[in-house]
Amino acid sequence: MITYVYDKGHYITMAESLAKQPEGKRNLYVNLTNRCTCSCTFCLRSLKKEAEDMELWLKEEPSVAEVEKELDSQPWDYISEVVFCGFGEPTMRLDDVVTLLTYIKKHHRDVKTRINTNGLSDLEYGRDTSVDFKGGILDTVSISLNASNAQRYLDLTRSKFGICSYEALLTFAQHCQKYVPNVVLTVVDHVESEEEIAKCRKICEDRGLTLRVRAYEAN
Repeated sequence: MITYVYDKGHYITMAESLAKQPEGKRNLYVNLTNRCTCSCTFCLRSLKKEAEDMELWLKEEPSVAEVEKELDSQPWDYISEVVFCGFGEPTMRLDDVVTLLTYIKKHHRDVKTRINTNGLSDLEYGRDTSVDFKGGILDTVSISLNASNAQRYLDLTRSKFGICSYEALLTFAQHCQKYVPNVVLTVVDHVESEEEIAKCRKICEDRGLTLRVRAYEAN
C-alpha cells in the first residue's frame, strides 16, 4: 500500500475512509520503503514474518512517477496533511521525498506536509540534510526521540550508527528549525515512564525544541 489513511489501528485506503466517513478532512500517509537504519525493539519490523503480512509491507519500492500518479488520483478536497510515514524510514529515499514534497506543494500549496523520521539522515548521508527541506516544502518534521540518553536510545532502537545516533538526531532537529516551521520530537507513553518523559522534556526545553508525548498503540 503506497498511500493510506490511519483509522483506529488499521491502515485503509482513502476510498475506504470516505466510505466510512464521507465528511471532513483527514491525513494521507505515503509509504515509500521498508528500509530503516534502526531495528527498534518495539517495532513490528523486527518480526519480519508478521511484518510481511501487514498491509504496509512493500514487495518493491514504488517509483516517484508511481507515487505522483497515486497522489494525482486522490480526492484533495478531503486531505488536510500529507505525511511521509510507512513501515520504513522515509529519509532512506531522501531525494525522492524532497521531489515529492515539491510536487505536492506545486499542485496543492495549502495542504500541509510532514515527515515522521528517526532523525538519523545526517549519519546516513554524511552531511547536514536539514537544508534539503528549505523553500517551504515541509511544514512539520516529527522526530522519534524515544529516550533521555544515548545508551537507552541505542538499546531501544538498535541504530546501525551506534552510540552517536542520539546526539545526531538532536543536532538534526536543531538544524531543521532553520527551514521547517514545526519541529517536534516524540516519545511514547507506557513505553517510557513519567520520570523518563520528564527528562526528555527537559532535554528539548534546553535546546529550544518541542516534545510531544504520543499515545501507545500496540502492534
